[in-house]
Amino acid sequence: MAEQSKFFIVRTTARQELNAALLLEARARGMGEGFYSIIIPPDVKGYLILEVKGLHLVYGLIKDIKHVRGRATGSISVEELKRLMLVESVISELKPGDVVEIISGPFKGLKASVISVNAQKNEVTLNILEASYKLEATLPGDYVKPVKK
Repeated sequence: MAEQSKFFIVRTTARQELNAALLLEARARGMGEGFYSIIIPPDVKGYLILEVKGLHLVYGLIKDIKHVRGRATGSISVEELKRLMLVESVISELKPGDVVEIISGPFKGLKASVISVNAQKNEVTLNILEASYKLEATLPGDYVKPVKK
């Protein structure tokens, strides 16, 4: 983190965060001092976080940039930024026998029972409950979410 920098949230078009960040980066290179970084938070669609010296730089930076939809109203703290950036793995809380819902891939929408968990490979072996015969599948840990009990 640069000395005396602040973090400001900028609203963008959903799924256009990377494009907006690239356009902002190109403009920031020409602006000179006071601009430090652009952060695209994972799991937060439609927002960028800019690390700059002050709010006035944000307004100059985002003016007339494609895909930028909103202005920064205030800064966020480093603690809030850390909370946004930490991605918790679902796989760490799964154990054999748990019921999960598959949220991605060819079995999307089906419920399954966990047979085994391989945290090193980020894989879960599942028994698909809604199949008419015994069907086991090994999927990435990101493809499942625990079902509320």
